[in-house]
Amino acid sequence: MTKYTLRFINNSSATRSFLCYQQDPNLGVPEVVSLAWFAKQARPGTVIDFAWTIDYSFVWSQTGVLTPGVTFIASQVVPADPAGVNKIQFDYVDGAYGFEQPSTGGTPGSLIINTAGGFPANQAAIGIGMSGSGTFAVQAYPNDNAIFTPHPQYWVAFGNYLPGQVLDITNISNPANVAFPANVYAMVATLNSDFTWTIQPLGQANAELVRRPQRLAEYAYLAAD
Repeated sequence: MTKYTLRFINNSSATRSFLCYQQDPNLGVPEVVSLAWFAKQARPGTVIDFAWTIDYSFVWSQTGVLTPGVTFIASQVVPADPAGVNKIQFDYVDGAYGFEQPSTGGTPGSLIINTAGGFPANQAAIGIGMSGSGTFAVQAYPNDNAIFTPHPQYWVAFGNYLPGQVLDITNISNPANVAFPANVYAMVATLNSDFTWTIQPLGQANAELVRRPQRLAEYAYLAAD
């Protein structure tokens, strides 16, 4: 399975959380929310690496009402595959929420969560994850189903975030999209001193670092001249 890597470089003067999250305008689930897929504090001048593989999972959490700021900590993570085992039931038995055994038979390309009856609304949330952590969630209602058809887009931001936090993506300041070019699996997101972003492949970023001492030497020569 292909491994993807995103390197964050904090060239700003602030200590905040580096956030990586997913968006998917065509996910197909009404009222779905994005979760803080990865969030970690970063001091000025530090580098953080985040790596993942595109392996999906079903997740759920007893969140209460699913609103921005609530933390979604998965109580259960069940491997899933849009092209194989892609269907599962979420229910409430003997006073406890949980997933039943997953199965095949769902719509190819989608991940399907069916919910049983007999549990109160606005107590739990269900969703999907990638590489072991939740990425999208929706409130769980009895006798319902959620059909997720993932086409993930990767985004970064810098601020005050916690892992698993329910995001209000309309209020995220200065996010940046990280699009992996064909056959590129390592990217760098640099937060500049003016809090703008530079997004580039790792190879390109490394090449610029190699050239930088030469450029500095050229500038010094010109200044002396």
